[in-house]
Amino acid sequence: MLKSAPAVFFAPRTVVITTLISAFYLLLSTWLVGFKPDQLVLILIFNGLYYLSGITRKLITGFSIFIVYWIIYDYMKAFPNYAFNNVHIGELYNTEKELFGINTPAGVVTPNEFFLQHPTTAGDFLSGLFYLCWVPVPLLFATFLFFRNRALFLRFLLAFFVVNMLGFVVYYIYPAAPPWYVQEHGFDLIAGTPGNTAGLKRFDDLLGVTIFQSLYAKGSNVFAAMPSLHSSYPVIVLFYGIKGRYRYGSIVFAVIMGGIWWAAVYTSHHYILDVLAGICCAGIGIFLVERGVSRPGWFSRFYNSYLYKIG
Repeated sequence: MLKSAPAVFFAPRTVVITTLISAFYLLLSTWLVGFKPDQLVLILIFNGLYYLSGITRKLITGFSIFIVYWIIYDYMKAFPNYAFNNVHIGELYNTEKELFGINTPAGVVTPNEFFLQHPTTAGDFLSGLFYLCWVPVPLLFATFLFFRNRALFLRFLLAFFVVNMLGFVVYYIYPAAPPWYVQEHGFDLIAGTPGNTAGLKRFDDLLGVTIFQSLYAKGSNVFAAMPSLHSSYPVIVLFYGIKGRYRYGSIVFAVIMGGIWWAAVYTSHHYILDVLAGICCAGIGIFLVERGVSRPGWFSRFYNSYLYKIG
């Protein structure tokens, strides 16, 4: 039996293409959002895994969908959504209070305000733990799928990408302030407001760390609360966990999903309306991907060609 020729990782054409892509990304990023060490780290990770071995090349090729998402998210700093449409502050707050308001001796308050008035040590700790899961869990699950089920791996990544793109579109159509913004600044628009850890600061203070302070200092836009993509990601993970028949994993994913939804409201990062919008966004994205993959057309052709590259 003839053996196929080994892959050539250092072919001149391949080196030239990856080098040009890396240089273009670095130059464009510096122009749009300024140079940051994170950009060099991303380039080193991509090129290192691309040339390390055959399996790591397929892995980073698959994860390039994640990389594209991260780059687009980062570039949103150069095009703040509040410059394109009016920011919804009081409207969203009043709708939340009308639909989900809680009666207290001092009057009706939003769920965020209720939790702000009644924080607990256990709630502060658990909300931080759940919120720390929103990116690592999808990444770890995607890595697991890469080694166990490449077809499901690709569907998962495509769903993740489509859901994020849907969320980004809504961010620009309907810029929305998070609950903590109203608590800190009222209903007046202050363009360029920096990110805020809100209730997650209590987790940092509880453990004596600056985890969330560091994360939210890098936020692209605070007026992107609707929909809550924090709430979308665990829905995608749970759906493909169930689809892959990972019973025990799906139970864990369901707990994390509920925990993130609760934490989003508890920490004043999102209204319940934002969470519901995030769930709807996830459902629409998953439907589009599953429908596109299963039916003849450009999307299924793209899916099959991409699957061939990482298969």
